[in-house]
Amino acid sequence: MESAYRILEERGFIQQCSNPDGLRSALDSGPVTFYVGFDPTGTSLHVGHLVPLMAMAHLQRAGHRPIALIGGGTARIGDPSGKTETRKMLTVEAIKRNAENFRRQISQFLDFSEDRALMIDNADWLAELNYIDFLREIGKHFSVNRMLSFEAYKQRLEKGLSFIEFNYQLLQSYDYLILNRDYVCTLQMGGDDQWGNIVSGIELVRRIAGKEVFALTSPLVTRSDGKKMGKTEKGALFLDPALVSPYDFFQYWINVPDNDTFKFLSLFTFLPMEELNSLSGLKDAEVNRAKEILALELTSIVHGRKTAEEVQRTSREAFGAGDGADLAAMPTVDVSFEKIEEGLNVVDLFAQTGLCESKGEARRLITQGGAYVNNVNIRDTETMVGMENIRDGMILLRAGKKRYFKVVIIK
Repeated sequence: MESAYRILEERGFIQQCSNPDGLRSALDSGPVTFYVGFDPTGTSLHVGHLVPLMAMAHLQRAGHRPIALIGGGTARIGDPSGKTETRKMLTVEAIKRNAENFRRQISQFLDFSEDRALMIDNADWLAELNYIDFLREIGKHFSVNRMLSFEAYKQRLEKGLSFIEFNYQLLQSYDYLILNRDYVCTLQMGGDDQWGNIVSGIELVRRIAGKEVFALTSPLVTRSDGKKMGKTEKGALFLDPALVSPYDFFQYWINVPDNDTFKFLSLFTFLPMEELNSLSGLKDAEVNRAKEILALELTSIVHGRKTAEEVQRTSREAFGAGDGADLAAMPTVDVSFEKIEEGLNVVDLFAQTGLCESKGEARRLITQGGAYVNNVNIRDTETMVGMENIRDGMILLRAGKKRYFKVVIIK
């Protein structure tokens, strides 16, 4: 069997490791139980969670057992790592709703049948903690000076770090201790901004349980063009299809910079590295083939193969024909027959679809030559869209070269 550590290493998942030789030996010697924490502070997982999710999936495929730790307890505090301001405090009810969404999305990546993976909520042990006992038994093992030496806390001290956030590292370390005790978990993984929290957990397990456990962090993924990873015209790239349609998700990966294609194929697909290496040499227009493979494979993981193939077909047809194409998966807005019969100003129509966030943005798009109705370039902001523009009960709008929207006419 191929070395699990080598799989993570060659695909780009390893930034820091507490003991590379020790972890490599442990992974090669037999099944290892490991965990990644997911605090349900939002309604959906997003592109930033893809790296730990894919790392977990690769390790599971190599024979190891993942624990997806839902932070129903720690989400009530808020992790200061990687944040410039204090997180907004959520109600317990909102955290529970978010946690249920996370459970469904994580299940797309991991096989939970027959305990091949576990999903656990740390609220089970954190919510009922006795604070005095916790400070006596756990807090005494932490040095404030050492905590302040970690980069996450250094950055926050400049703008203010609340006492409640200062407790977060203790709680995350306690999670590791509990998971090691109850599930023989010996590896925690996370983003590189979690390094301080994870190594504190290692130290706590060593002090209390007398065992060696491991830490592994992955790089925080950025784009080569300097844009923030996962930012679309509409905002963050969420995994929930109600927030970002499968079509928009697919299109995001079709449009990544050429220089990022091989890196994202390595991180976000299960394709063998031998196959990916053959794609790494593609140049110019040929690299689009590799991008389509990336988009198809990742959309299949997140939204299912059938949906991914449907949006792939839609994408190809939208770039090609237009009239009569099967556009079922394309983002859609309904407009009444009466409004179209009266005539809709093209600025108003583009602003309604989400292709433009405002009428001002729609005007700029049109005057700069980036607006299309049924693949016909529109440059006059006074243009009216009416009955003559309907094709098979719909109107196809396009912004720039690659962003499409379908207007469905309803009676």
